[in-house]
Amino acid sequence: MMIKPVFWKNNKVVMIDQNALPLCERQLICSDYRQVITAIKDLTVRGAPAIGVAAAMGAALGALSIPAEPVEKFQKTFHAVCDEIEKSRPTARNLFWAIERMKEHLGSAILSGKKNLAGELVKEARRICAEDIEINRQIGQHGSKLISDGDHILTHCNAGALATAGYGTALGVIRTAREQGKKLHVFVDETRPVLQGARLTAWELKKEKIPATLICDNMAGFLMQQNKISKVIVGADRIVANGDTANKIGTYSLAVLAKSHRIPFYVAAPISTFDFSLKTGASIPIEERNECEVTHFKGAQSAPGGMKVYNPAFDVTPAKLISAIVTEKGIITRPYSAAIARLHKGTN
Repeated sequence: MMIKPVFWKNNKVVMIDQNALPLCERQLICSDYRQVITAIKDLTVRGAPAIGVAAAMGAALGALSIPAEPVEKFQKTFHAVCDEIEKSRPTARNLFWAIERMKEHLGSAILSGKKNLAGELVKEARRICAEDIEINRQIGQHGSKLISDGDHILTHCNAGALATAGYGTALGVIRTAREQGKKLHVFVDETRPVLQGARLTAWELKKEKIPATLICDNMAGFLMQQNKISKVIVGADRIVANGDTANKIGTYSLAVLAKSHRIPFYVAAPISTFDFSLKTGASIPIEERNECEVTHFKGAQSAPGGMKVYNPAFDVTPAKLISAIVTEKGIITRPYSAAIARLHKGTN
């Protein structure tokens, strides 16, 4: 049974509470768009594609509470709801992509004379969710060509079903390779400071019965030195025009290590993660999160009180360290600027 981290049911947004995993499997039911905003902020739902789906559904929830007439006021109020949702987290491009798509859909519905505008927005949010699952499967099909029988694959953070509407990006590639009968083993970075690898990726792989070993983040280089890693594959939160990629903090370190050990380093992400407006990774906004994520875990203090903390949630991997980027349209390789320009042209 496929893991569905966020979905629409009875005019409510239902999410797996990822903060409770792996010890407790429970759902959060949101009946107000503000609850969705909180869920995005506190990592109840996380992962760029999943955040995008949640944002679209949150916008649809907001639309259901807006009076249908007059249309101009409906549109203005809906845009205000969208603006609130956009402020929830700054780095994942999918959030902004989804909100832009919802606004555009509303504009089209108004121009075509649709009466039930809120209903149209609900349909669009559900469409975004369904499309994401199919996109992930396409990424898996393309990316599986990069996976060989017997590979030992290192992954970082969680780019699985939990990070999407279902199936996953980086883990989607691994899932597809397994479905094709390839034997492989996954090394899972714990992913400090909130352990998305240990808590979420390990949980998914156990559910799927995919052979896996959990390691601390600082063990990766040693494993590479011992020739225990064949490939590295990660997801992405934002990819810009030259191929520079923002992903969970620690990704850049792995890319440097992989380059040093001549290990292929792959990124898997949907086209909705690409920000064609930014030329280089230097322009990507990097979210800084609460210091308690570093000084505490599950309420237990692990550092001296009053200690100064720096807690960026993401880092940027330069395109020159990335061997290939897997999208639903296929695998792109260097020179990324030209390949991504063609990709952008194909989406317009």
